[in-house]
Amino acid sequence: MKTWMGAAALWVLGTAAAAQQSDFGALARLDPEASAITERRGDISAVLALSQGVPFRIFSLDAPPRIVVDFREVDWAGTLGPELVQTDLVTSARVGGFRPGWSRMVLELAGPYALAQAGLTSDPNGAGAELHLLLEETTAEVFAAGAGVPEQPGWDLPEPADTGARPEAKGDGDLVIVLDPGHGGIDPGAGEGETLEKDVMLAFARVLKEALLRRGDTQVVMTREDDSFVSLERRVAIAHAAEADLFLSLHADSLGEGRARGATIYKLGKDASDAASAALAERHDRADMLAGLDLSGTDDVVADVLMDLARMETQPRADLLARALLIGLEEGALPVNSKPIRTASFSVLKSPDIPSLLLELGFLSNGRDLNNLTDPEWRGRMAQAIADGIGAWMIADAANADLVRQ
Repeated sequence: MKTWMGAAALWVLGTAAAAQQSDFGALARLDPEASAITERRGDISAVLALSQGVPFRIFSLDAPPRIVVDFREVDWAGTLGPELVQTDLVTSARVGGFRPGWSRMVLELAGPYALAQAGLTSDPNGAGAELHLLLEETTAEVFAAGAGVPEQPGWDLPEPADTGARPEAKGDGDLVIVLDPGHGGIDPGAGEGETLEKDVMLAFARVLKEALLRRGDTQVVMTREDDSFVSLERRVAIAHAAEADLFLSLHADSLGEGRARGATIYKLGKDASDAASAALAERHDRADMLAGLDLSGTDDVVADVLMDLARMETQPRADLLARALLIGLEEGALPVNSKPIRTASFSVLKSPDIPSLLLELGFLSNGRDLNNLTDPEWRGRMAQAIADGIGAWMIADAANADLVRQ
């Protein structure tokens, strides 16, 4: 790591001197065709071809072993990361935006490979730059000892903007709803061709927000308003900061066989209702790790016992909401899955004091669902059906309030 730290520090200092010769106000672009992650005599070699030099830093994370490269900043158009990998020594690669002004590349490694060399060479005529990384196999103990986010003045990533403020103009009977468009930034979610889950869910969340606001008795907070990465923990924190009355996470899965279709409503459950639900929860909950967050030492928000006590009131309300949403979808003649209500242990549903559901609107891997999810008219119908279901739940929830508290 000492070799890298010196190289990174030199490059950060060098950008100021080079700024007069290069347009560092422009976004650096990756050339996927000239970039690759390969094996070289048992080592891992990564070459990233960029349109210009850009400041970068590199660090490692353990459990599982990962290499993280932060940039200020790179346009990754043309690749999501896996296309760059040409070796089994790297099990996955992910690139994308991380926070405003920052980009990130994360390599999940097949074993402990430590950074041996790092360097960025720029064409003196401004024709581009190449970042070269060399990773050499080491022991698990040595890798773990060097892992962690480095504390470097000037390189600490800024805290995300506080988007969880409670709506100001809230009437006495207004319901505060937090909409959570799944994935974002470096985490694209599922994909089918050029259609990415993160984009489809953000577009739908905006339509649903408008449908809910038209009711006149709801206020809506979004966990993200653009293509930004938001950690699972922060999504729940936004709901708490907003003092939300309900939390609805929006997703669209993709399955290899493409047979499953229709909307599915997920409630929190310690045990998944089926193997597919368990696998889906595991994929969603890997998002933070694959985005290069250091999850070592993180604990549950509160003790399990306290969470279970709080859910004695919250979970029946979430169950009622799930049924109300299903009725809304069926009355709207919208496609629902053959098993429309399921349970799984999604992290974003674990807030003990806010009724929370995860709604899979359909499957990108199914042709009919894909056409629906990208059709503005269908999105409007689906949004209205969800808004109607929430409206029915509000009435039933108020009527059941005293009974639930008993």
